[in-house]
Amino acid sequence: MGSQKLKLRDVKHVPFTTSKAKSMALHTLRKHYKHTETDEQINLLTAICAHPEQYRNDSIWSDVARELLPIAEQVQRRAQITLRDEAAPFQVFGRKLIDSNAYQQMSMAMRLPIAEQGALMPDSHQGYGLPIGGVLAAKEAVIPYGVGVDIGCRMSLTLYDVNERYFQKHHYQFEQALKNNTFFGNNVNTELKQEHEVVEHPLFKELDVLKPWHGKAVHQLGTSGSGNHFVEFGFVNVAEDSGSLIVPPGNYLGILAHSGSRGLGANIANYYTRLAKEQCLLPNGAKNLAWLDMLSDHGKAYWEAMNLAGEYAKACHDCIHQNLAKSLGIKAITKVENHHNFAWKEVDEQGQELIVHRKGSTPAKRGELGIIPGSMTAPGFIVEGLGNANALQSASHGAGRKLSRGAAKQSISGSEMKKHLKQQQVKLIGGGVDESPMVYKDIEEVMRYQQGLVKTIGKFSPKLVRMDKK
Repeated sequence: MGSQKLKLRDVKHVPFTTSKAKSMALHTLRKHYKHTETDEQINLLTAICAHPEQYRNDSIWSDVARELLPIAEQVQRRAQITLRDEAAPFQVFGRKLIDSNAYQQMSMAMRLPIAEQGALMPDSHQGYGLPIGGVLAAKEAVIPYGVGVDIGCRMSLTLYDVNERYFQKHHYQFEQALKNNTFFGNNVNTELKQEHEVVEHPLFKELDVLKPWHGKAVHQLGTSGSGNHFVEFGFVNVAEDSGSLIVPPGNYLGILAHSGSRGLGANIANYYTRLAKEQCLLPNGAKNLAWLDMLSDHGKAYWEAMNLAGEYAKACHDCIHQNLAKSLGIKAITKVENHHNFAWKEVDEQGQELIVHRKGSTPAKRGELGIIPGSMTAPGFIVEGLGNANALQSASHGAGRKLSRGAAKQSISGSEMKKHLKQQQVKLIGGGVDESPMVYKDIEEVMRYQQGLVKTIGKFSPKLVRMDKK
């Protein structure tokens, strides 16, 4: 790897408090990090500026940290925001499926003075800020970590009039299509040139935080993240009562994808979370719930950037589906899609506008279609929302983890996972034991706890799954 030398223009968005600190930091990078990727260098500098006290005794960064500390300590002396003594009430669905850490996180979130209403979905588990599966309605404020790092993480399912016999006969071609047209991970390297109007959005030139990431957004267009992100073929059984789906009942080939806004969304999230923490001083246990006032310049800018990240995530999904269909010569019948890491402006029953954060939660307004996946072997569900106000018109975003990645790697072997996949007649390309079907809750049980939130109108059974290579 060649030298990755940062210049002054590369760090103009890093919040140095003095020009001396900036100069010292660049000198340190050139000396110790010259072979580190530039975006990693920028992320490191941003972290040091945000928390110089953590680098006070660092063997490399102590001098830079001490230059930054006086101003950082002045900020810390500002008055902290006081939380409510008790959490505002919030509705819990499937309490027995939810661990205490996630429940306590939601309780903490409901002590925020901006929290108006909350709900916890049956797939919930611990996250940063809000738990995964947490829904929070706030007044005139947006919480970047209430949306999540992967802004616009979403599901998309396209149906095709292809039967299972045809799929089995041409299984090799379907497998090759996945291998040739899907790309995963942070260091994705694809020669497949993607085009979409989203990368020409004027906000890339107007908003300073987006300018450095435009090139990477172009490069990552049409790709998927790592972790639990996937693209897969399977078969969809549409019920007799297909509701808003408006297709005849029967069996259809489906392409199902799960991914978000890639590096673009992550950098937006981290940048505005840092700004929120600077302006909104919360006690230690609640720091990741820092918010931006929706009437402030930063709040308005985050909202614009968040919505662009959501459009970008949708564009990635569109490219994936189009590329696969084109390579196989199949035509779409219909498509169902939804975000599950996002915030929306919605009006409650009293007529007041609220910012509804759904972090790992599916929108479920009455008649609204969504997708709730299981695992690489468990079924996924096409659902129609019932508009349950107690759930903030929301539902789960999946089965939800019952084992952390570390616990999964310690307790599940590769051979166990392969055996399970074979039993379920599912072929996996890539993936690892940290995403094994055994790490997830029982999706059927999760669905039983939200019968008052959504109605099932279709069921997806995975057959051929592609994930990031392990």
